[in-house]
Amino acid sequence: MTPAARVQAAIELLDAIIASARDGGPAADTLIARYFKERRYAGSRDRRAVRDHVYDAIRRVAERPADGREAMVGLARERPDLGALFDGSAHGPAPIAQDERGAAAGAVPAWLEPLLAVPVEREALLGRAPVDLRVNRLKADPVQVAPLFPEAVPIFGLPDALRLAEGFPVEQSEAWKQGLAEVQDAGSQFISTACAVQPGMTVIDLCAGAGGKTLALAAAMGGEGRLIAADTIRSRLGRLAPRAERAGATFIETLLLDQGHEARALQSLHDRADVVLVDAPCSGTGTWRRNPEARWRLTPARLDRLVAEQARILDFAAPLVAPRGLLVYATCALTDKEGRDQMQAFLERHDGWQAEPIQQESGRVHGQGRLLTPAHDGTDGFYFARLRRPA
Repeated sequence: MTPAARVQAAIELLDAIIASARDGGPAADTLIARYFKERRYAGSRDRRAVRDHVYDAIRRVAERPADGREAMVGLARERPDLGALFDGSAHGPAPIAQDERGAAAGAVPAWLEPLLAVPVEREALLGRAPVDLRVNRLKADPVQVAPLFPEAVPIFGLPDALRLAEGFPVEQSEAWKQGLAEVQDAGSQFISTACAVQPGMTVIDLCAGAGGKTLALAAAMGGEGRLIAADTIRSRLGRLAPRAERAGATFIETLLLDQGHEARALQSLHDRADVVLVDAPCSGTGTWRRNPEARWRLTPARLDRLVAEQARILDFAAPLVAPRGLLVYATCALTDKEGRDQMQAFLERHDGWQAEPIQQESGRVHGQGRLLTPAHDGTDGFYFARLRRPA
């Protein structure tokens, strides 16, 4: 592909990503993979260059553009080298008109900015995320694993964590294949630590997804006790089994829930769990380093639906907690609606519950919990809190 053809390919991909964001379709990574699967002529350098163009354009635009050309022209107005490739060649984009300004730059949609828990951390929020590892204590310890990743550096406050550069191919390493380490953002590791689980406990990860935090809890439990990973999406929960097998965490139980009727399936677990983790569905505003096009998917109506769903999940999670047990709430979100305000509303609905301080060096105290942000903590953005059920 010529350099101009790469720009045109980026425009075509951005058209698809914009449409998908508007209609609730697949994520950008999925669309990019499909695009190149149908275009075998594109070499590895072509794919890398097009992907870089696409994500550079996505990262600079907060509001969803009208189309891919508007997004790329906005980027080209800031980069003359890119603008020169709008040359009207056979496979390249048409020249940029003098009055064609392109999409305006921005970090956060205007409607969302007043709802954020902290002022916008533009560079960190939209920068590229490093690769964080969690050493799997079921199979190894950091002294054994660290030499296998000589490029890695430790992460303050997390004795089992190592940090690698963005894009490091962890899954090609023998350490990963043998289950000695898992890829897990440091923020998620701080949340798992806040659960304070011990061997022999009964623990429920209520929105387990593919089980990243479940595996961290399994390691902290030393493989002893009862650990239940529950979710309403079969495909996500199905990804946990091979991960648990590799990690040596085969004692994990999985429970597929029927959305809207979760309480029925959980009835037998009422008053049984020492710890319940609710890593609730959320806006994903804390993960924009990894999914910058998520800004184009979020709307005020969707945010309100997510907040209502979080409250609903918390209400059927609370009866699962044993007297004096812990409910740990977490979201990878930076809006107060999903964090501080959600916790305050829960405490107003549930008499006797108390928020507990989380003694960690990470993050900052915010309302009843703690807030992690990319600029302040070098992690994805998270809010998490720990609530104690009355006796």
